[in-house]
Amino acid sequence: MARNARWWMALVLVGAVAGGALAGQAGAVKIIAINTSPRAGKTTAAALTAVLEAAKAVDPKIEVELIELAAMNIPGAAAAGLPVPAGQTDDFPKLVPKLADPAVAGIIVGSPVYFSNMSSLCKAFLDRCIVFRKQGFSLSGKVAGVVAVGGARNGGQELTVQSIQAALLCQDVVLVGTGKPTGRAGAMLWSQKSDISGDEYGLTLAKGLGRRVAEAALRLAAK
Repeated sequence: MARNARWWMALVLVGAVAGGALAGQAGAVKIIAINTSPRAGKTTAAALTAVLEAAKAVDPKIEVELIELAAMNIPGAAAAGLPVPAGQTDDFPKLVPKLADPAVAGIIVGSPVYFSNMSSLCKAFLDRCIVFRKQGFSLSGKVAGVVAVGGARNGGQELTVQSIQAALLCQDVVLVGTGKPTGRAGAMLWSQKSDISGDEYGLTLAKGLGRRVAEAALRLAAK
């Protein structure tokens, strides 16, 4: 266990140092979106893309990146210190320095709605984020937003947003919602036949969330 702890610390510190140097040179403010849907490139990815495009439009300094977890193996049980089964890969460690990078000022988590809650992949990802708490709350102060995509207009999106936000609050992040004029807790979209393009209201929420994450990230980065 001590050996594993030192390894995690090394990953976080290396990412922080490298990221700090990059931020100092370029002055970029980066926002990362995490797609926790098991279906890469589908409706949750489309919703997060709308969020990132709105964020990028706020200021030329904003850099964005979408990370798909669908092809990754993230064993949730490892959060409890249980060993990864022999022959099974663990892709979470490579996300650690990327998310802890000081140049990353905003993190947006997106999930499809399954039985009025987040995907199992989203839960596993959030559980594994315990490493950031153990290594000095290295996500502290970053701006965070949440996106949920459901198969009905009122299909559990709000509950899913609240559940993800509850987990993110444990990381000491700065949570934001969609801002004016909608003033919602997060972006909640309706997937109709695996397509969100017809959900005008949901896309308005997505764009509002992207704008608010970018505005808050820029303000905090300027301090």
